[in-house]
Amino acid sequence: QVQLVESGGGLVQAGGSLRLSCAASGRAFTDCRIAWFRQAPGKEREFVAAISYTGLDRYYADSVKDRFAISRDSAKNTVYLQMNSLEPEDTAIYYCAGRLSRSAFLVSSEGQYDFWGQGTQVTVSS
Repeated sequence: QVQLVESGGGLVQAGGSLRLSCAASGRAFTDCRIAWFRQAPGKEREFVAAISYTGLDRYYADSVKDRFAISRDSAKNTVYLQMNSLEPEDTAIYYCAGRLSRSAFLVSSEGQYDFWGQGTQVTVSS
């Protein structure tokens, strides 16, 4: 079992940056693919980015591809989401999610992830 805890959310002006962290407990973290999802008020949760268990493979939603970067530090059992050039449309609760998978193939479906954090709020003001 892997437990995930997000942090780093907050209020930022449009054009600013934030770095979210997803800290994991459990030795299985190094065998997990990890993804970030987000849910804006009144909208369904959507995929943002994913990273393979090795960290060598990454996958992004088109809406964030040139602005966000996902990375992982296995020594710290942490996955990061660097968010640059933030827009008001990025306002949402951001969740990290994981699944045990030693595969380079990354997916964007919520159903393909088993472990979820509680979320962290990101608010971008115009």
